[in-house]
Amino acid sequence: MATIDVPEQVSVLADAEALRKACKGWGTDEKAIISVLGHRNAVQRKQIRLAYEDLYQEDLIKRLESELSGDFEKAVYRWILDPADRDAVLANVAIKKLSPDHHVIVEISCTRSPEELLAVRRAYQARYKHSLEEDVAAHTKGDTRKLLVALVSAFRYDGEEINTRVANSEAKILHEAVKDKEFNHEEIIRILSTRSKMQLMATFNRYRDDHGTTITKNLEGDSGDEFLKTLRTTIRCLNDPKKYFEKVLRNSIRRVGTDEDALTRVIVTRAEKDLKDVKELYYKRNSVPLDQAVAKDTTGDYKALLLTLLGKED
Repeated sequence: MATIDVPEQVSVLADAEALRKACKGWGTDEKAIISVLGHRNAVQRKQIRLAYEDLYQEDLIKRLESELSGDFEKAVYRWILDPADRDAVLANVAIKKLSPDHHVIVEISCTRSPEELLAVRRAYQARYKHSLEEDVAAHTKGDTRKLLVALVSAFRYDGEEINTRVANSEAKILHEAVKDKEFNHEEIIRILSTRSKMQLMATFNRYRDDHGTTITKNLEGDSGDEFLKTLRTTIRCLNDPKKYFEKVLRNSIRRVGTDEDALTRVIVTRAEKDLKDVKELYYKRNSVPLDQAVAKDTTGDYKALLLTLLGKED
């Protein structure tokens, strides 16, 4: 369930005019920007961008980038992009870091639907004139590269059908590999990158039923092992994305100094999807409402935008 509050009647022309007014003259009216963009869905935001360009022969995104700054600018920029284009940008930023954020690549590959991932790959090519796969391959190595390239290249079956026999045999394959500490076994990568999410859930459940523990618990080892960490993230994202996102939010707020990148990424990418469910999980786990935790850890216009996307006005 989404958290953003979108009015039934919207005039994209009036919105474009309001945004123009917010950016004109001395100082920017950040509240006006939030009150428009924070209450519009992806389709409406695209229509506003097109209307703005038609009316003023100017790119709205570039205008907002020049008017805003800091975490607020980054959050507005992420929010106003088309979802596939946004994921392409997030993936590129994650890959190009000095120490790449593999978990962001896994998150995009494993929590989006097959059609959404395909759209991300198209958007990535259009924007960067490279494929996502080749950039992932160029900035990773060894077993991590094998896993990540397989995940970003996947086009899984997206239906409900599962094969119990396959779940049983693949739970056994996974257990053998884990028991022998062959975490980089090609069968693990094959199973995780080709099977449907429903099929994988059946396999992980069978693993838990047979061995009395989850596969991620059995994968806990050296915290410095990048491949093992990436493997655990992959399984978490495929098996229970909402639980995964709750943990990312919890870690982003709990650490000394807020991890604004992670906080912004999850709120912006899930606000139109399942953020309401993630909020409920967060409250269950932490006994504090997510909006309250966000309000305590952020300030100013950045805080106001995040709270709006969480469905809670400051």
